[in-house]
Amino acid sequence: MLQALEGSQAVAQAVALCRPQVIAAYPITPQTHIVENISKLVADGKLKCEFISVESEFSAASVVLGAAIAGSRAYTATASQGILLMAEVLYNIAGLRVPLVMTCANRAISSPLSIWNDQQDSMAVRDAGWIQLYCADNQEAVDTTIQAYRIAERTELPVMVCMDGFTLTHTLEGIDIPTQEQVDSFLPKYKFSRTLDPQNPISIGTLVSPDFYSEARHSHHSAILNAEAEIIAADQDWEKISGRNSGGLLTVVGPAEAKVAVLTIGSVYGTLRAAMDEFDLEQPVKLIHLRSFRPFPIDALKVVCKDLDHVIILERAIGLGSGSIIGLEVLAALTELDKPPKVHKFAAGLGGRDIPLEILPRLLATLNEPSDGRFRIFDVELDKLPKEDR
Repeated sequence: MLQALEGSQAVAQAVALCRPQVIAAYPITPQTHIVENISKLVADGKLKCEFISVESEFSAASVVLGAAIAGSRAYTATASQGILLMAEVLYNIAGLRVPLVMTCANRAISSPLSIWNDQQDSMAVRDAGWIQLYCADNQEAVDTTIQAYRIAERTELPVMVCMDGFTLTHTLEGIDIPTQEQVDSFLPKYKFSRTLDPQNPISIGTLVSPDFYSEARHSHHSAILNAEAEIIAADQDWEKISGRNSGGLLTVVGPAEAKVAVLTIGSVYGTLRAAMDEFDLEQPVKLIHLRSFRPFPIDALKVVCKDLDHVIILERAIGLGSGSIIGLEVLAALTELDKPPKVHKFAAGLGGRDIPLEILPRLLATLNEPSDGRFRIFDVELDKLPKEDR
């Protein structure tokens, strides 16, 4: 049955259904409501776990790292500057191949200070060795959180579930919260093959000389690539239980004959879907929602783009000094095609700026404009810039 829930509240309930044994919490906007709601579930006796309020995000990541290695299913959440403070430990968690789930409530990075949404924070640690899954709406955030535990525990890789701050975390939607029986049938009890045990001591995370470091990195890289199969399988198996799927690695909608596609990530996908219904577009268009950013689904992307003439990338982050982040990876993937589509790279909605429905026809109109293929911020207002920066 659908319930009207705030995204953060729904994710908190999804986490509780996964029966975590240790949760480390430190508040930061717009993630705070998630751990607040979890703490209430613990206080009300609806979730039995060790809920630890720590003094920083660095500590939160360190606590769940220790808990997972010691044999407990663990969880934390963060955003923005918090994920940067965690960065050292995020690399440790991934490098040690520890199964963990963390929610990133995406928020812009300072400076200048912004508490609103874009995806600069998770993109800043995109190569830390975590699986990264991006949610289009709050129902996806609930389902992906549950799937993330199975993916993490089968691959022995940490999973970051990314949901747009405020746009999703603070928005009420009709959400179907699964039953405990459904989740228990999908998610087995936590088991880590290298659990630390005083009766059977082992060493992990030891010094690796240059003679073996490359091999360690290659093994980690291969594990993330191989995780594609587990991401797809988890989504398919969850659909059998819940009747819902999140598209596996990516989702494509739109007419089969369309020669133009707009690719995006996160909640912008919902805006573009609404725009398809709102406007009588001059040409057929497909929408591609990239759910899995790490691993980057090169083969799946080539399949859906092989007959296209144009792919418009719309992202909500910027690689300062180069421009596009997602767009460059899409461009690299599609160059392997015999006849690759032309890739157009844009960012919009940085720092939480509203992305209106009109962005879809405006993006399509750029195909009729002279272009050198360079990245640009689509909604920048030149009159707000100094003359030398225009």
